[in-house]
Amino acid sequence: MEIQLNQNEKIEDLQFKNLKIIQNRTGFCFGVDSILLSDFAKNIKKEAKVLDLGTGTGIIATLLCGKTELKQIIGVEIQKEVYEMAQRSIQLNSLEDKFQVLNVDILSLDKIMERGIFDAIVTNPPYKKRNTGIPNEDVKKIISRHETTATLEDFIRVSKDLLKDKGEFYIVHRPDRVVDILTFMRKYKIEPKEMRLVYGNKDSEPKLVLIKGIKNAKPFLKVQNNLYIYDENGEYTKEINEIYHR
Repeated sequence: MEIQLNQNEKIEDLQFKNLKIIQNRTGFCFGVDSILLSDFAKNIKKEAKVLDLGTGTGIIATLLCGKTELKQIIGVEIQKEVYEMAQRSIQLNSLEDKFQVLNVDILSLDKIMERGIFDAIVTNPPYKKRNTGIPNEDVKKIISRHETTATLEDFIRVSKDLLKDKGEFYIVHRPDRVVDILTFMRKYKIEPKEMRLVYGNKDSEPKLVLIKGIKNAKPFLKVQNNLYIYDENGEYTKEINEIYHR
């Protein structure tokens, strides 16, 4: 299928099951955080109905279509231009029967979706609190990086409402927000069950944190081994190469 590309757009080969994604060279492109979250959530059960909050161009949802045997995944993206890119990526990968994207605010989902219908929710929300950091001049990047339209608590509260009992919640974020994440998860009855810190190398501070929670589960948190992106020679580690299917 021939897919129209707009100015500054390119097709990125994900080098996995022939999957591809449309990106804008001047916009906010996906990073290692999205790749790692899709791998962290790869054990989502067969025939699951999944929601991707803040799907962006659809990178996480696209990879989960290849990594899991999910039945359906719905991405939610507030930015019209980014949503349209995700739509074209769905067509590019012939995923229309599995992957649907909605151009709505996550705060409106309670008006258009039934409660408790998803087996799993994945999210890579904006990392920076409102009025913190240096705002980028590009509006798309501001929305992607800063809590301008919804807060971290909003993402977790909405997830609680839409997850089934014992449904799974997966999030990637910055380590400095760990206390906030765990506090909000407990507040909204999503019990933290697994956590993994991601480091650039063994001499650096953690760059990312991956957390899995289960709605209405009993307390017990397993902290997994650290994940390192680079080895002592500055090369990608074996595990990172496996995650990237190199």
